This record gives sequence, structure tokens and C-alpha cells, in this order.
Amino acid sequence: MEDPRYIVIEGPIGVGKTSLAKFLSEELKARLIFEKTEDNPFLKEFYLHPKQWAFQTQVFFLLSRYRQLEALSQMDIFSKGMISDYFFPKDRIFAMITLDSGELALYQQIYNLLNPHVPIPDLVIYLQASTPTLMQRIRQRGREYEMEISEDYLERLNQAYNQFFFHYTTSPLLVVQTGEIDFVKRRADLEDLIRQIRQMKKGTQYYVPGK
Repeated sequence: MEDPRYIVIEGPIGVGKTSLAKFLSEELKARLIFEKTEDNPFLKEFYLHPKQWAFQTQVFFLLSRYRQLEALSQMDIFSKGMISDYFFPKDRIFAMITLDSGELALYQQIYNLLNPHVPIPDLVIYLQASTPTLMQRIRQRGREYEMEISEDYLERLNQAYNQFFFHYTTSPLLVVQTGEIDFVKRRADLEDLIRQIRQMKKGTQYYVPGK
């Protein structure tokens, strides 16, 4: 099977999206596209005062992600292949759990205008992990703006991700349970995951290492 041209890696905060994107980019000789999380000037305030800063934070992310993907599609980079560590529709996952009803209605209008103009992935890889595992990984990597993330918020986010991808059918989906895999430190784990990716066909498949 020919390697997918446009692969998106998704999952909640701390699950390992960027690390896997780097490895796959090298392995598949594809262009690497990172989400520019640190560029959001509202993010630190959001983690401190979520209700006050949720709408500004979410709209900034929405427009930033849209501009980046639109510019990339205009450049026709997909002839080379692309690995991205974020998925445009995931923006709505965050919006659903952070915005009140009025803010969400306005946000949804903006989202509906932008979404038809972004490319659809050939494959989405959804990385799963338990909330305690995510908390541990967030603490280990030590990003200052993430230190205020509460376990309650992360649990709600984790559940929202699971709910979203349970119903996702727009493109092929590989669901990976990362609790027993370490593709950063164990080469064999990475190689086995790459084999799973290259064997992907249509629909949804599940990869649970060790089973």
C-alpha cells in the first residue's frame, strides 16, 4: 500500500503527538507541520482563569490553525507528503468544553465558514492515554504554561476526545493506546507502529500494543 500523503496525529495534551510526528516525518520523508501553541497570547491566562479567557483563546487557535493549513494547501506541498501534529476539527473539541452557550454559538458560525476550506487527511492517528498518564507526561516535560492544567480539566478533555473519535468517519482512523508503548525510547515500538500505519485501509482500526 502506498503511504498516506497527509497524516494527522491527534490526541489530548501530553499524549505524544509532536514526538510521533517527528519520527514519522523522518521515516516517511514527509514535510512536518507543527501546531504553534506557544504563539497564543491568551493561553497562559486561560489556564489560570478559564472562564474569562476561553473565547479569546479558542478563536485565536481557530484562526491560527486555519491560516496555517490554508497557506500550506495553496503551496501544493501535498505532492511531497505531510505529517501534522494537529487536526483542524479538534478545535471544536476544546470549544465544546470551555465555551458557554452564547460563545459557542458565535464560535460555531466562524468554524462553519472556515472548515470547508481546509484539506481532509488521508489518515488520522488518534493517540489515547489515561488521564493520570497524561498528567505525568505533562509534568515531566515541564512547559511553564501547562503547569496550571487541572486534572479535572484534563479528564473532561480526554473524555471529549474519546467521544469525538468514537463517531469520526470522515477519513481512515487508527486508534493507538499509548499506555504500554514508548516510541520515543524503544525503536521496536516505533517500528511496530509504523507497520500498523502502513497496513491501514479504510474505516477505523485499533492498535493495542502487547495484545
